[in-house]
Amino acid sequence: MTEEFVVDVTPEASAAASQSDDSGASNPPDDLEEVFSYGTERVYRFERSQDRTCFCECIEQFGCPVRDVHSRDGALTVSFHAPDVDTLRSVVSKLDERWSGVSVDRLVRSGEDRQGEELVLVDRSELTDRQREVLETAHEMGYFEYPKDANAGEVADALDIDASTFAQHLAAGQQKLLTAILS
Repeated sequence: MTEEFVVDVTPEASAAASQSDDSGASNPPDDLEEVFSYGTERVYRFERSQDRTCFCECIEQFGCPVRDVHSRDGALTVSFHAPDVDTLRSVVSKLDERWSGVSVDRLVRSGEDRQGEELVLVDRSELTDRQREVLETAHEMGYFEYPKDANAGEVADALDIDASTFAQHLAAGQQKLLTAILS
């Protein structure tokens, strides 16, 4: 498969690349071929075997055509339309499995029938692993249900921690989530 992509090389990035060390960290990999340039943009071409999946194919397997791909200041941005939030979650999860560090920078919802609704993007990486485990376990056990299916002591026992430690992790995790949702 032959593919191309465009990199916008700002004057600042160009200067940084020319001052990079011998490792070539700021320069494109050797298997990329610059085929065209105009202004600050450079078009690169590369070959890949058909059995090596690219990120566009990962997205498109969920029925979401890729709308735009561009690179700026070392970050790759991909735009696509997902039919619903569950599909978006699946796409991001699949991409993050293959290429770690995937994040959603902007989320837009269309349609007049959704006026007045607000989308909130919550970065779960703000939670520590333990806070996430505590929240997930509490949720799975029905701690947040009304009436509760499990009390704090039962969830703490399931996690093999003290009730006070459970309360601390729960409060810290809830604070982070509520700050993201309400700010």
